[in-house]
Amino acid sequence: MTPDYEIIGKRMKQERVRNKLTQEEIAEKLDTSVAFYNRLETGRTHINLKRMVQIAEILKVPAGYFLNGTNENTEDYLDEEFKKILDKCTPKQQKFIYKVAELVISESKS
Repeated sequence: MTPDYEIIGKRMKQERVRNKLTQEEIAEKLDTSVAFYNRLETGRTHINLKRMVQIAEILKVPAGYFLNGTNENTEDYLDEEFKKILDKCTPKQQKFIYKVAELVISESKS
């Protein structure tokens, strides 16, 4: 599976904006040019793992978030993934999943 660098860049930008940082500030922390960082955010330049980890540390997100779009540190972690799964299920399967989820929650409260 080939990474989609445009999607990775969009996720980087979303987190940068959420952290209220400019491209200039990120580029300075990375000791690189603003133009290079801009190319990363737009997907025109491929990012290597070392650089991805550096950016993730600056933005305080797991590096894997840029690749798969999930961040275990957010309240809506896996919301989209659950929705995609449920959309593929029949109403009967959805009801079963719902009952299992209720059981897991009630057991964890005990």
